[in-house]
Amino acid sequence: MSAVKVIKVLGTSEESWEEAAREAVREANETVHEIHGVDVEKWTAKVEDGEIVEYRATTEIAFPVEQ
Repeated sequence: MSAVKVIKVLGTSEESWEEAAREAVREANETVHEIHGVDVEKWTAKVEDGEIVEYRATTEIAFPVEQ
């Protein structure tokens, strides 16, 4: 039986929500090995003067735990 750990990571982008999700995975991948999946929990954005200036993706990233 294998154990899986899930961490929450916030990704940001000035381009799109999809790029923000990709950024979350890239950031997690710097310290976490063998990422098996990502679940986008929430899409949000920062707005200034009526325009979106930053897209945000709150993600849950799953990876196996070494035993």
